Amino acid sequence: GFSSGNISTWFSWPSRVWAVGPQVAQTIFDAGRRRAQVENALAGYDVTVSNYRQTALAAFQEVEDNLSSLRILEAESAKQHEATAAAENSLQLSLNRYKGGLVTYLEVITAQSIALTNERTEADLLRRRMDASVLLIKALGGGWDLSKLPNV
Repeated sequence: GFSSGNISTWFSWPSRVWAVGPQVAQTIFDAGRRRAQVENALAGYDVTVSNYRQTALAAFQEVEDNLSSLRILEAESAKQHEATAAAENSLQLSLNRYKGGLVTYLEVITAQSIALTNERTEADLLRRRMDASVLLIKALGGGWDLSKLPNV
């Protein structure tokens, strides 16, 4: 090879074969390094795909949870609206009976308290529905940009 003392023999064919031989052997016999790199890349790909699937499933679950919340709150709001209307009707009847001298003012105050409690519950349900709507919009990828709001 190149350990010859004569420079003219360095570039002869036998010298070239001995110089190239280790490079070829090193490329062919890499002790499984290339296979390990491929397996490592495939494992990284599998982890990335798994993370993506988990993220997508979590997003779908969040959307479904918010849709379910909206549906349940809508039904509750309808029932609560009926209860509020009934309490308002009861208040009006109590007030009429008080004006007619049939009951004390305590019954009117009790009816007012019940009506106000129902109104407060109805307002709370409305707030919860709005919160659920905002969470649904957020889950679907919506956002909030303060610069697009009108100045009031």
